[in-house]
Formats: sequence, C-alpha cells, structure tokens
Amino acid sequence: MKKIVIIALLWLSAMANAQVEIPSDSIKVTPLKEVIVSGDIRKDPAQVIIKSDYQNKVVQPKNSGQLFEDINGFSLIKRGNYAVEPNFRASQYEQLNIQYDGGTKAYHACPNRMDPITTLVNPEEVTRIEIIKGPFSVRYGTNFGGVINMVTQTGALANKKIKGSISSGYESNGNSSVNMINLMSRINKFYIAGNVSYRDYGNYEDGNQNEIPSSFRNTGYGLKFGYDFNEKNSLQASFRQNFGRDVLHAGLPMDTDKDDSTIGSLDYKLTSSNNYFKGLHAKVYYSFVDHIMSNYKRPSFTNSEAIALVDATTFGGKLESEWNLGTNWKLFGGTDFVSLSREGNRNRLVKRNMMGVLIPTPLAFEDKIWQDSYTNTLGTFLEARYFITEKASLTLGSRLDFVSSNAEDLDPTFAALYPNFGKRNETNYSGNISFKQYLPNHKTVEISFGRGSRSASIEERFIAFFNIGRDPYEYVGNPNLKAEVNNQFEISFNGKKYFEAKTINQINYGIATYYSIYENYILGVVDETLIRKYNPTTPPIHPKVFRNIDSAMKTGFETYLDVKLYNHFNFLTELAYVYTENKDFNENLPLTPPLQTRFKLGYETEKFWASVQYNITARQPKISQSFDEIATPGYEVMDIKAGFSPLKNLSIGGAVLNIFDQYYNNHLTFAFNNQPDFGRTPITEPGRNFTLFVNYKF
Repeated sequence: MKKIVIIALLWLSAMANAQVEIPSDSIKVTPLKEVIVSGDIRKDPAQVIIKSDYQNKVVQPKNSGQLFEDINGFSLIKRGNYAVEPNFRASQYEQLNIQYDGGTKAYHACPNRMDPITTLVNPEEVTRIEIIKGPFSVRYGTNFGGVINMVTQTGALANKKIKGSISSGYESNGNSSVNMINLMSRINKFYIAGNVSYRDYGNYEDGNQNEIPSSFRNTGYGLKFGYDFNEKNSLQASFRQNFGRDVLHAGLPMDTDKDDSTIGSLDYKLTSSNNYFKGLHAKVYYSFVDHIMSNYKRPSFTNSEAIALVDATTFGGKLESEWNLGTNWKLFGGTDFVSLSREGNRNRLVKRNMMGVLIPTPLAFEDKIWQDSYTNTLGTFLEARYFITEKASLTLGSRLDFVSSNAEDLDPTFAALYPNFGKRNETNYSGNISFKQYLPNHKTVEISFGRGSRSASIEERFIAFFNIGRDPYEYVGNPNLKAEVNNQFEISFNGKKYFEAKTINQINYGIATYYSIYENYILGVVDETLIRKYNPTTPPIHPKVFRNIDSAMKTGFETYLDVKLYNHFNFLTELAYVYTENKDFNENLPLTPPLQTRFKLGYETEKFWASVQYNITARQPKISQSFDEIATPGYEVMDIKAGFSPLKNLSIGGAVLNIFDQYYNNHLTFAFNNQPDFGRTPITEPGRNFTLFVNYKF
C-alpha cells in the first residue's frame, strides 16, 4: 500500500502520464492499404491509439510481441523468450483481433500457443501499430476486446530505384544476435520490398543468475509487390515465410522442434471521384502453420516420450465499399470471411508403468489433439459517420457474424461427453456508437459504447484432454458454448498546448476510462465429475471444462502527460490500471495485470538521442485462485538507452536494460513446467542486459 501511495504522489506531481494516443488532427494522412488509421477524420475509427516510432531509435532486437511492452495499457504474456503475446486491459488471445497490414490473419497450430501471430512477423519489419481500444468498429472483423493492426514496410513510398538497409543487433544476456537486410525499389508504377532475417537467441539469466531455458533460432523472409495502374487503382501482393527451430519454452510441457509458417495476401484498392461512390477495397489471404513439438529434452522423456505434429490453415478475405451520402454522411459497407481449420495428433511411447517400473515392450498411443476441427465466420457490416457540425461527429456501426463449426475425427472419450455432437451454426450481433467533439485549443473528447461478440475458439470448443493453460490441469473443450459478449463504455479526453517559452515548448495530455459488462464469459472450470484421461492418478485428477460464467466485469483507465522542454528534452509519464471481477467465483478474472506506471526522460538532437525509463509495477494481490494464480510482488526496473549517427545513413544504438539487475517476475508470465532444475514457480525475467543495434541505410 505504501508503494502505491508513493507511485500516486510521483504521478500527481507530474499531473498524468503519456499514452502514444494521437488526436486525429495531428496525424499525417497515409493513404496505404496496410493502415486502418489514415489520419482522415472522415474515415478513421473511434478510440484509437497509434505507436509509430519503431523504425527509429532501435537499440534492441525484439520479438514482435515485445513491441507492445511500451504501449500504455498493454502487458505481456510469456511462456519463455519466443511465444510472447499482448494482453490489453486484461483481454488476450482470441479476445483481441490481431492482424497485420490491414486485415491479414494467421492463427497458431500449437495448442499451447508456441506459435502466435507475433512470432510470424519480424519486429524490424513493423513500422507502426494501430489499436482500436474496444468494440468500437465493425469494419475489421470480429471485435470483442479491441483490434490490433501491425503495419509492415512497403515499397509504395520508395523514391529510388533501389534503397534499403542492413542491420545487426546483439544482446549480452543470452549471447543473442539478429541480422536483417531490407531492400525496396520503385520504378514508375511498379514497386517491390523484401527482407531476409536470421535470429539466434540463447538462454538468458535472471537477476539471481539463474539460467532460464529460452533459446531459439528463427529464419524468415518477406516480399511485397505492388503495381499502381493509375492514381485510383492499385494492386499489391505479399508473401512471407518464417522457420523456427529448436525453441525452448520454459513455461510449457514441450519444446518446439520445428515451426514453419507461410502467409500470402493480395490487395486491390480503387478510389473514385464520383459524388457518391468513393472507393472499393478487396483483400484475400492465406496462411499455413506446420508445427512439431516434443518432450525429448524434458525430464518426462524418461517415462514417456511424446511428439506432436499439428498444423493450422487459415484463409479469408474482405470486400468493402465507401460511399458519400450527401455532405454530412460517410458510409462503409462490406463483408468478410475467415476460415480456420486445425488437425494433428500426439504420439506417445510409454516406457514406465504408474509405479515407475520399466515396461519390457514400451506401449504406443496416439492422442487426438484438434480432432480435425474447423470454424468458419462470415461477417457483414455497415458503419456510418454523420458530421453534426465541422467539429462534431457521430459514428454508428452494425455487424452480423454467421459462424459454423465442427470436428470430424472425435476422440472417443470426448464424444461420450457430447452424445448429440454435430455441426453447429451461430449468429452473433455486434454494434457500436461513438460521439467525437473537437474543442477549442487542440482538445478532443470522445464518448463510445460498443457491443462486441465472439464465438468460442477451437481450443474452447474442441481441445481433447490436453494441458494448454498456465496450470497443470487437462482441459476439455465444450462445443455448446455460447458466444462471449463485451458491452463496453468508454470516455476519452486528449489535449495539447503550445508555448512560446524556451523552457516548456509543448504539453500533450489525456485520459481514457472504460467499463465493461461481460455476458457468457468463457473460462475453464474444474469438473469434479470427470477424471483426467492421461496419468489419471496424477494431481490434479479432475480436468477443467470450458464453461460460460454468468456475471463478470472490468473497469479501468489509462492516462498520460508528455512535456517537451528546451527544444530537445521531453518528459513522459504514463499510468494504467485495470480491475476485473468474476462475480460467479468471487475473484478476479485470470490474467489481470497490476497497476503500472512509467516515467521517461529523453533528449534528442539531429545526431544523438538518449533516454532513461523507470517502470514501476505494483504488487498484484487480486488473483484468480481457480486459475492457480499466486499474488505477485511489485518491482521497479530502470533502462538506459542511447544512440547516435556518426555518419550519414548510419545509426548505432545501445542500451542497458534492467540496469540494477532486478530479480522479478511478471504477473502474467507462465510458471516453469517440466523443467529439471525448477519447481512450478513463475518464470523470472532477464537480469541486466547490454544491447547493441547497428543500422545502415542506402
């Protein structure tokens, strides 16, 4: 409590903290197919955040999931050093609509999420991240807790026949390296961009010099081709592949032997000068993930060796048209489609019996993981914006999703639980309404309500007696789950003020507060009428079955203050807090992050920049006991980063991360699982880490 009071006093002394939330009137228009926030106030969705400085001041090679670490309201879910996923306001996984380049989607094949979409896109490719903070738009697919769009590099803006960059990075903690080459070219109406990368990460040490199994190797490349037929017609194709090898997951029962992904997409954009019809955007995409995991390097291998070969296929598309209906109405209408199918089994060779005695002839088993399951989602939507005055607008959206699901190769035990199982069809409704007012002196206020619904994921429907959570339980899917619904209210206020004084040049500030009422929230709940299928005498003997709970909610806020001083300095402070409640169980919802505060002092000139960042994370005593969470102590971490440009087009950046070698663990991080030297305690974060990143542009 004392620490929270100190944080509050520090924060109040600074007034508030800085979100990277940019009012629409300050965004430069970017007419690319990859972006969903273009800077055009007549088109952009409500309640957005933009983070757009990923190509500058780079000092550390990262996983794409770690790019969210410095965005206010976000936390990270880690299973090791590779499979890192964002948590936004206590929403995660399929509760967030994560895509890249304006709608391309790819889903993981692994039931333990060793291969989320954040592992399929290289962080050096990402130029900006756009976030819709809740169910406040219906144009980008199913939207329960928010839309995240990762925008990657394109050659569309290239102004040379050939340009590019070569970059290389190194981290001392883990002896890790990353190397990448980017090339792009534009010749008249044709453009192309491509990249090749290689990442080699070793095991890191925490603040107590414990070596954490976390190494991996990854090779990838990406290509984008585009052709502008004229100023109003353009076509773009993209293709990328990533190859993960020998990935250690400290918080999961197996490691990744191979993770190969292929993603392709095709975009067409038409703009029109017609008074009513203003444009058309069409998109199709495809992804395939081939994943192999095993326990060959784990202690359990002496009793039973296991290997799983699984894959996931995703394909979909979108067709959207834009209309002007008079001088005050803008309308977007269209349809989108997403198909996800998964298949694969686990092969086990049991070497010892339940008493630990060697079996003369090992017993072979094949376990169904995905049961050859699929979900298909066809959505249709309309979203309109009405301009009440030049400075006030109203946004209205409505969406219907038609969802079909089935599993075609059932596990007998699973089939016995659901004797009436068969193909299922659902219809879900989502909608939103937002009011935005531009006030004098660069201030804006936005009031929004959204209803976002999502049907259960394949894991929640069809997983068959498999350990997929942070806890040691087997999980069982439930094909009869109702759609999860988020009814979210949000009010945000942003402003900025300019000064002619030499001391303070500009102040940016803002606050957003929200309240969500959940319907049919989906959770894994222990079913004491069932016994776990594999190792039935090993605690916990009762599996968890996915259920809908009746009553749950969340509320919270983010706020920021950014002060620019003496032309070259800036002071930034941010604060984020979320409170959740599972009223059925009288506890928090799982994966609720604690209060987070960030202070950052920066200095920047044309040739040199430096920053000191101090992160304060409060303790989290409010936990989900049914999720086997434990209270997490608070901690503070300081990072120092700097960079300079000794020559034209050459930049060198370095950092000392966790400078005081703090020993700590994040509340959302998984616990060690099936590791020889660790009990089932939370994975600890890296200790002190020196990084270097060099980039040369030509």
